[in-house]
Amino acid sequence: MSPHASSNLRALRAVPDPVRDAIDLLARRLPRDSDTRMVLDFLEDDLREGLSAIADVEAHFTDVLDALRAEDCSAQELLATAEDLEVLRRVEYLLNVAAQLRRRVHQAARRLTTSATVSGPRRGRAFRPGG
Repeated sequence: MSPHASSNLRALRAVPDPVRDAIDLLARRLPRDSDTRMVLDFLEDDLREGLSAIADVEAHFTDVLDALRAEDCSAQELLATAEDLEVLRRVEYLLNVAAQLRRRVHQAARRLTTSATVSGPRRGRAFRPGG
């Protein structure tokens, strides 16, 4: 590998990726099998898709705010900004992704519970049901 390519890889690793970090941390606590990998892949996708939809919705609201604050914004421009129907599609998509995310988190939690009972208590704590 060339020195230039090596420095590019280091630069890529330096970019924070909270979704990847969270998935990696969770993966360490779950059984290492193909079902877990599949759940984690879908969970990561749902998180990224949901965050992307939220960013799009936020951008729409920011556009509306900017139009409202602009002194030179015409009535037609203001209406056009508010009538962007793409935001409604993204909100609907966000609802679907949120439901999928909920299912994936439940799947991961079940695997976490199963993993904890198989491997026993963690960090020296005694397992006490209900408490």
